[in-house]
Amino acid sequence: MKKTHYAFLSAIIIAAITSATAFAQKAPAGKIWAPAKANAWYAQHKWMSGSDFIPSTAINQLEMWQADTFDAATIDRELGYAEGLGFNTMRVFLHSLAWKQDKPGFKKRMDQYLAIASKHHIQTMFVFFDDCWNADAKIGKQPAPKTGVHNSGWLQDPGNRIKDAGIFPELEAYVKDVLTTFKHDKRILLWDLFNEPGNSGKREASMPLLVKVFAWAREVNPDQPISAGLWDWSYEKLNAYQALNSDVITYHDYSDENSHLKTIQLLKSHGKPLICTEYMARTRGSKFANVMPMLKKQNVGALNWGFVMGKTNTIYAWDNPIPDGSEPKEWFHDIFRKDGTPYRQEEVDLIKKLNGK
Repeated sequence: MKKTHYAFLSAIIIAAITSATAFAQKAPAGKIWAPAKANAWYAQHKWMSGSDFIPSTAINQLEMWQADTFDAATIDRELGYAEGLGFNTMRVFLHSLAWKQDKPGFKKRMDQYLAIASKHHIQTMFVFFDDCWNADAKIGKQPAPKTGVHNSGWLQDPGNRIKDAGIFPELEAYVKDVLTTFKHDKRILLWDLFNEPGNSGKREASMPLLVKVFAWAREVNPDQPISAGLWDWSYEKLNAYQALNSDVITYHDYSDENSHLKTIQLLKSHGKPLICTEYMARTRGSKFANVMPMLKKQNVGALNWGFVMGKTNTIYAWDNPIPDGSEPKEWFHDIFRKDGTPYRQEEVDLIKKLNGK
């Protein structure tokens, strides 16, 4: 996802952590996992490694989930690549408009996805809301990728619909329907309630939805933990609420291994397991070779952004388009070409080694 800020600001992280108690009273009582429960849950799993996943044939969440473009064959093939690496966890974005369009069909496709992932020995981390990229999602045929532009078709959720009358009851129905349907499903590792709240210039305007989605999830009380990842250390109020109300701490960090380690050392002060749900941007110094071994040593879950090069165009950097669409010498994200050929064999070899393959 695009980062508006990635200089490491340890003083601000400390301020966010120490001010977090100011928001604790907003959390529904008795439901947030205590550190002991969170750590016991984490200990039951192998070290979590994997990727954020969308099939190469989809430009965004709607193209992935709508009936006309749900591509089970590609999902199966590409999750096979993941299994080959020893990946055991994939993070997958949902979209409320796909649910609104066809509620039974949407949940049926979620179940189909989970069956494919489970066949490949992969658990799934589903994401509900997102403040990144395009704000005007529309049901139906999705646009073609813009040549050489990173994530040109990715969609916020709810995006501009947050201004619509009655949107909160609709979003509540969506979250509760999906959570209730899958609340006991062991194929699901964790529910990521909100990706990068405050992004796209929203900042604290995203707080009302963030608070509501945590409350909705607590009312359903799924077996799986819930979380919302920290990502911009200057967003003190959002960070405090996310950290205090998450069962396990998830976060994003696209910096090099030394800066990333400082993030981990500070976030460990919460006493809960850590899962990095986005890292690996080669031209920013976040690479498999330097970051992934550090994450394993720290026992922090490691999910990189980007898997198979495709319609999301994430081989291109966030703010550095290539107008002629030529392949960048250094891919920004992604591991494989569509045919399963690795971008860099030495990276694949390292990932397999770290995963015991």
